[in-house]
Amino acid sequence: MNAMLQRLLGTTTAGESVTATLLFLSYPGMLLGALLGNLPLFVGAAAISLLTDHLLHRGRVPLIGRLARARAGLTIRFLLRELLLLLLLVRADLAEPALLTVAVAGFVLFHAFQAPHTGLVMMLRRRRRLPVATRNIDLSTLPVPDGAPRALTHRATEKMLHLELPLFAGLLTAAITGTVGHALIGAVVTAAAALLYLLALLPYLRAKKLPPSPESTLEWFDGWLRTHQPTVALYFSGSQDSAYQVNMWLDTAERLDAKAVVILRERNILPQLSTTTLPVLCVPSAVDLMNLDLSMLRVGLYPANVGKNLHLLRVPTMKHVFIGHGDSDKIASINPYTKAYDEVWTAGRAGRDRYALADVGVRDEDIVEVGRPQLAPIRPAGEPVEGRIPTILYAPTWEGWTDDPGNTSLILAGENIVRRLVEAPVPVRVLYKPHPFTGMRSPAARAADQRVRALIEKAAADRAADPRWAAEARRTAADRARAAQVLREIDKRRAAETESDELGSWDDASVSRDALTPPSRAGEEAALRTEWNEAFWRSFGWWEHRVITGPAPLLFDCFNESAALVSDISSVVSDFVASGKPYAVTDSAGLGAEEFRRQNTAVRAAIILDNTAEGLTELLAAVHDPSADPLAEERVELKEYLLGPDRPTSPERFQAAIDDLSARAEARNSGVIRIPAQAVPPSTAPGVGAGTP
Repeated sequence: MNAMLQRLLGTTTAGESVTATLLFLSYPGMLLGALLGNLPLFVGAAAISLLTDHLLHRGRVPLIGRLARARAGLTIRFLLRELLLLLLLVRADLAEPALLTVAVAGFVLFHAFQAPHTGLVMMLRRRRRLPVATRNIDLSTLPVPDGAPRALTHRATEKMLHLELPLFAGLLTAAITGTVGHALIGAVVTAAAALLYLLALLPYLRAKKLPPSPESTLEWFDGWLRTHQPTVALYFSGSQDSAYQVNMWLDTAERLDAKAVVILRERNILPQLSTTTLPVLCVPSAVDLMNLDLSMLRVGLYPANVGKNLHLLRVPTMKHVFIGHGDSDKIASINPYTKAYDEVWTAGRAGRDRYALADVGVRDEDIVEVGRPQLAPIRPAGEPVEGRIPTILYAPTWEGWTDDPGNTSLILAGENIVRRLVEAPVPVRVLYKPHPFTGMRSPAARAADQRVRALIEKAAADRAADPRWAAEARRTAADRARAAQVLREIDKRRAAETESDELGSWDDASVSRDALTPPSRAGEEAALRTEWNEAFWRSFGWWEHRVITGPAPLLFDCFNESAALVSDISSVVSDFVASGKPYAVTDSAGLGAEEFRRQNTAVRAAIILDNTAEGLTELLAAVHDPSADPLAEERVELKEYLLGPDRPTSPERFQAAIDDLSARAEARNSGVIRIPAQAVPPSTAPGVGAGTP
């Protein structure tokens, strides 16, 4: 019931759901208080309304965005409270002319300040926005003065609207005491505060408080590029939810024996970018990017096939490589767009064979097998912990851009898979980690995801009530409480560090100026991530079913906690093969086991499930008794076929591929320089322009 309420309200915790419910109930409460002329009821409901609204905004609850899209945004909610207050004054026989005059004039004057305030804030943000936002680039020689204090610009609309409170309180006090002077004082205080807010912003529009012009800034970045001389660019464009696609390559790029730079195209990726010491340039404008001097770059790495890749692909002095964000048998891994690149790097032989079979125009000589450098954190299966039940991870992929039934198991088989796992005769723990894009396009996938979550939550509640697990819960309660406290402390620390690291703040030039990552920060962040991860898994029982969402824990962390995987055709399966653990893949399209294996190399060592998920008994048998695992040897062979050999290591092969392609780009550029300037006949040559053959 609580989960259903959270989905309905757009909240993520029980506390947020309670807060949102109180916000919704406060308006009928104010209306009832106004109609009855009941001052205490109205005052109480208004206080609840203001407090809950503030809490939801501070927590950045998705409900706030939904209300705005439903034309019930913050300004409308303030106006509604004001109208209800006027109704109270009328219904309570307190609407004497002087009081009504102060109320109406005060509210009108207050809202008259809103337009210039919004205009000033927008102008300030626009003028302080650099055409290139950065991380880890020393901008000390680019004069970027401090902007307006965060107190003036952060959640500015909300702060401006709350300056209404003196007027609102003054009117209520006047209604209670019968003294109009209280209302007048409140109106004066509100108007003065609003005016002072406007005046406080004005000095920051002066020229000396603004960064250089876009033209000067782009010229400075051209100079920085020529001085720094990066030779490798990790290029990415996408949505906030897709930031994981570039994050997975940051560590690999940092370890290269070459100067690398990250080029992003959307500012909303910057807050989602993992900690890195690499220089990062975010260039939203295609015109700006195409006018930057990128002639020193030799290799461009592309984790995603998106239209904006064209803006860098047009640079002829570098070689362009599609590295992807996962190696799998999905259609995305044989996209015909891929032939636009000079090379395609795959993990192992399977990727090469996949392109040959698909025949989409990618030539065999343009494919390089480099392994998967990111898979180092995946641990092989170890000895099971005595007395504990194994964990099964269900990690389906999303529905994709088409309605093909083979895209995801979630719609047709998800409930059957989870139900069979939670009802297994020999108990297991189930972790459900849906793809972050799940339900983005398909209502059916979104509904299936909600049903699977409900199944997990019900099974967890049933297990909590079972005496077998209740005793263990009591025994481990203290340790789980300590772990939960560690999580809260780490989350609080991260929140304090990243409070300004949000989308809006990256519009300000000073954020780019100050966004320098100390060399020690990466190590500290890694240690903190390890501490958080250990605390997370200890914060709930090893027997508890759980839905895993959000950026943490990482998918690889879930791999390490699990004894087996159930998934779909995606890079999740290919990556899990590195663990050597048993896994099952769902044939949602109903191809049949033989054809399914023929078309999808990653399932050659998998247990094949149909949409009824009956084959899970075989997977569970392999988990409980390794001697009942007939596919163990096949998984060893498949690992090398999918991911390449262990020697040379994947990072070594990746570096060798970078070196080779850089040399080829250099050779190409040298060859172009040697072409004589007069290789093209001048227009005065005989026959030119005259139609003469």
